[in-house]
Amino acid sequence: MNKIFVLLLFFTLLFSCTDSNTMELYDKVQKPGEVNIKGFSKPDVLQLRFNGEPVSIDGKTSYTNKIETQLQFVLDQGETNTLSVYNNETGTEIAKYSITYDHIDDFKTLNFFNLPGIYLQTYAVKPQVNLGKVGFEFIFPNLGELSGTSSKNVKGILKRDNGAVLAEFDNIGKDNFTALKTYNFYSSTAPVYLELYKPGTTEPYAGSKMIQVKIKQHTGANMIVLQEKMENGEWTVKGDIDVAEYL
Repeated sequence: MNKIFVLLLFFTLLFSCTDSNTMELYDKVQKPGEVNIKGFSKPDVLQLRFNGEPVSIDGKTSYTNKIETQLQFVLDQGETNTLSVYNNETGTEIAKYSITYDHIDDFKTLNFFNLPGIYLQTYAVKPQVNLGKVGFEFIFPNLGELSGTSSKNVKGILKRDNGAVLAEFDNIGKDNFTALKTYNFYSSTAPVYLELYKPGTTEPYAGSKMIQVKIKQHTGANMIVLQEKMENGEWTVKGDIDVAEYL
């Protein structure tokens, strides 16, 4: 009887452990993940790394110009996956994204635009502008970095050198280019000036001095990246980068 009891106890424990382990495997909470990547880089060659492993796009693990791919994976609850953007030639990490179980839906789409000295988390498409017209779009990715403003966007008024208004932009923000505004081309040498204000006002968006950005114009599309910069010990705003030149 004792031998039979011991055998029964052994098999009971064995199946109990097996069921417990099986339940642990099946009880894991998981979510499918998907990241649709649309990027652009020029002239730098980039590499995407997912959890440290290079991402292959069309059989290549480094890429430039148009960069598009889709990542698909499964994420366990409590797990974090990392997607990084590297300069392939220098090995410098340009951007890093932590994808968690709770925030996986925030990364359905990842857009970026990489130029020398600037990385924009947006996607840029060169707009069509009619012959004889000038078109402007603006983005302000480091708004508040030096000025200290908490505003998420600013109002811009684009003027000729004689003060005539060419176009108005109600919301120039950090994340996306504004809608396109156009006017008739009038000079290949005269610059235009963008005055920047608090939204809905005629007050400078920071400080008390007028904030005026001198910008070169050319026919067709102008996609200007505004940047707060230090100059002679004071912060100012520059508009030297035209994304349209790279597209």
